[in-house]
Amino acid sequence: MDPDRASQMLAGERERIEQAIARLGQEAPESAAQGSEPGERDSESLYQSEYDEGLSGELYDQLAALERAEARLAAGTYGLSVDSGEPIDDQRLEALPTAERTVAEQELRGGR
Repeated sequence: MDPDRASQMLAGERERIEQAIARLGQEAPESAAQGSEPGERDSESLYQSEYDEGLSGELYDQLAALERAEARLAAGTYGLSVDSGEPIDDQRLEALPTAERTVAEQELRGGR
């Protein structure tokens, strides 16, 4: 993959992740719904808190993967599998700019 295109994709991915993290931090708790029964609001709040915590963890994992991809780009190894050194298909990189392995290698690991 062309390093300039890779750089553009990674910059776009960084912007997407950082905006999602910022939005997560800015969300205000919803006001209590009118006519709700005791305990309903707290249940909603607990669910939302746990959901946000999970989403936050996922976003920070994505940010870490992005930083690893940026390091590979700087080192000249972007687009090569971190396991085998085999080239990662450009279509895969377009779909997932932070891909670290070929499709076959990732399938063996049970992920995308």
